[in-house]
Amino acid sequence: MSDLCDFGLIGLAVMGENLALNVESRGYRVAVFNRTTEKVDELMATRAKGKNFVGCHSIPEMVKNLKRPRVVMMLVKAGPAVDDLIDQLTPHLEPGDILIDGGNTHYVDTERRTKHVESKGLLFVGSGVSGGEEGALKGPSLMPGGSKEAWPAIKPIFQAISAKVGPNNDIPCCEWVGPRGAGHYVKMVHNGIEYGDMQLICEAYLLLKEAAGLSNEELYDVFEDWNNGDLQSYLIEITRDIFSVRDDQGGNGYLVDQILDVAGAKGTGKWMSQLALDLGVPSTLVTTAVYARCLAAMKEARVRASKVLSAPVASHNPAFDAAVKELVNDRTKFIEAVRQALYASKICSYAQGFVQLQEASKELNWGLNYGDCALLWRGGCIIRAQFLDRIKEAFDADPNLENLLLHPFFKKAIDNAQESWRAVVMAASHLGLPVPAFTTALGYFDSYRLARLPSNLLQAQRDYFGAHTYQRLDRQGAFHSEWLDLRKEPS
Repeated sequence: MSDLCDFGLIGLAVMGENLALNVESRGYRVAVFNRTTEKVDELMATRAKGKNFVGCHSIPEMVKNLKRPRVVMMLVKAGPAVDDLIDQLTPHLEPGDILIDGGNTHYVDTERRTKHVESKGLLFVGSGVSGGEEGALKGPSLMPGGSKEAWPAIKPIFQAISAKVGPNNDIPCCEWVGPRGAGHYVKMVHNGIEYGDMQLICEAYLLLKEAAGLSNEELYDVFEDWNNGDLQSYLIEITRDIFSVRDDQGGNGYLVDQILDVAGAKGTGKWMSQLALDLGVPSTLVTTAVYARCLAAMKEARVRASKVLSAPVASHNPAFDAAVKELVNDRTKFIEAVRQALYASKICSYAQGFVQLQEASKELNWGLNYGDCALLWRGGCIIRAQFLDRIKEAFDADPNLENLLLHPFFKKAIDNAQESWRAVVMAASHLGLPVPAFTTALGYFDSYRLARLPSNLLQAQRDYFGAHTYQRLDRQGAFHSEWLDLRKEPS
């Protein structure tokens, strides 16, 4: 039996270390290397001790310890570090060897790197990896793309270590995504949907806490109930858990109440938003979620503003005031209304994500399978949720489905939720509670369902001040009018 390794991994931060342990646990021999070689020695003396690992102190040593075709996965910080590592590795590799970038890389870099590595006779894979530290160890969602010839060699390993779903828990959350940067693009859209999901959940929390006055114990029960229904998902599950955790750092009460309301971000949500603008697709949920984090970061400014700007007072419509009060005061009814608003908004968020994937696939000639994309997210990843099965079913039935909102299952869900969704958005506005993601989702739905929008006026304005021309409903062609000459003279 050969002592050579099946798999090489470079980068022994927590994600890399856990992924290496996952690979070894599936019966593979793993060679590991880290730029700071003390990390290699530490791993070999602790978690890898007595296991099927080879610790390497240099890139040539790692390459020498790998079977052909050599498979080397890099889990290092995205950016120049990946390019530097590729340059260090390629002189030691031979045609047919495979390099895998498992970092949070911008897809444009993966497009470039695939061509560069292939030009040297090697194969390159850019793989999205989702699920955090626990997923890396126990089963992540993997989204590989790049050199298709690499897939037969890495498929057994990747599908062995990935999360599993299905009635028999035997369907891997890993399938080939597409050429060049497709895998990292799909991972980026996953992260963008994650941004939207998290913001929507936070808005539901705000409404239940501030409008209905639910305690953390009551919030735990609500999210426990939601996690047993249509909203079942990893994010709902961990949100439930958060409400049960007491302050472990010397404070009183619950930990969540002691956390500063400033949210961090790593940039993938911003990438998706920027690329949506480039494609001309309205991925409004992720953009709103990114801006919500920007506003959260303005903590000192918000504190100053809170001392100057006023909350809303009662309207001039007593009947409307009474209706909002009645909704909010009936806790059972209000909790259900918020649940419906959250579910409908979530559907819009996923619909937008898949529209962006469709447009990117056309633009870049990737040929994505959207049902498979939904399956990749069914387990192991952060947005894993029950209704991803429904998304896969929708695209399996119609691979060219224009928008998830048009599928009978999701259309019916939105129809059932509309009344509650609108009532919640109106109540939030009336109470002065910000729910930008709920509101944006509703605005997207209402804009998408209207056959005629007020953009005719917008194009008239553009033609008036800039002679940008316009099209007509009753004939073909581009037209321009001399609006200044044709207008009614002001008195």
